[in-house]
Amino acid sequence: MALFGRTVRQWIARSLIGLVSLASLGLALAYQLDTTPVWWIELLRYLPFFAVLPFALLALGLSLWLGWFWRLLSVAALALLLTEVMGLSLGPDRVEPPADASRSVRLMTYNIKSYHADGFGLIAEEISHHHPDVLVMQDAQLLEDDNPPPELRPTLSELRYHYGYGQYVLFSRYPLRRCELPDLSYPAKKSEYVHCVLQVGSSEIDLIVVHFVSPREGLNAARHDEPGGMADWQENFTARLHQSRVLVNGLLRLRRPVIVAGDLNAAEHSPVVRQLLDTGLRDAFSAAGTGYGYTIGHALKPHLSFLRIDHILLTPSIGVSQCVTGWRGASEHRPVIADLVLPAATTPRPKP
Repeated sequence: MALFGRTVRQWIARSLIGLVSLASLGLALAYQLDTTPVWWIELLRYLPFFAVLPFALLALGLSLWLGWFWRLLSVAALALLLTEVMGLSLGPDRVEPPADASRSVRLMTYNIKSYHADGFGLIAEEISHHHPDVLVMQDAQLLEDDNPPPELRPTLSELRYHYGYGQYVLFSRYPLRRCELPDLSYPAKKSEYVHCVLQVGSSEIDLIVVHFVSPREGLNAARHDEPGGMADWQENFTARLHQSRVLVNGLLRLRRPVIVAGDLNAAEHSPVVRQLLDTGLRDAFSAAGTGYGYTIGHALKPHLSFLRIDHILLTPSIGVSQCVTGWRGASEHRPVIADLVLPAATTPRPKP
């Protein structure tokens, strides 16, 4: 009887380890090898890690009943999940801060969609804590005019240059010139992004602030299996892909160093973001961040951030000495803060 019980336990352990290994490998391959946009793979990218990680940890514990092959397999599955699937960064392209302080700029992007009654006070504390030189915000309609809420005035007083339109608000210690609103519309919805020239000393940078359409409605429709839910999700995914292609077309015409900052509503390995990276941009957190850098998810149960959809993307001539994500308490999004190292002199980008 004891032998029968042991055999059953071993069968359960092997089965779970095998399933977890297949899931980890399948997710990693799907995320990395999705060269053509596939809607159901994109849907998997919004899977919370805590839906899979407990099973991987359980499989690791059960592997102690088995031989070394199963133990190594469970360790490999867990490692694959923690790194490739969950998006671990070790800051491989971090550069040293410049000796010339005039070349160092701290940029902060922040979707300030607030779910606290004291939202602006908490947002002001978060901005003050990081002390950015350039602050770009999305979902900031209430800051559109020249008279921000009282809680924010002391915080923003040092950032003398500003530009605002609709949901976009930019504050900067350095001049913002020639700001314009290129079209970012997708079928049935008008939209724009902001393009300004950031003047830092003798360097000119093309600063792009963008917010792609939210996947929230499509995700909810798919999750609750509403009639036509999957069709709604596919339509949502198509809209973000379209916006990304429109932005790519705009980026290809620029010749100065470029910063793209904002809420892209997609993970870095999503085709939505990868289309932008294929122009030569790189992600600041992947270059100089340590950890996962998740920016959203904490407004939902169990109040854990589990997706990195807010990004700062840069041309290779702009270095990054540090990139972090901020506190979760003031908004549904954590801010992303990057210490950038600007080139000594602006050189035109080569034509593609």
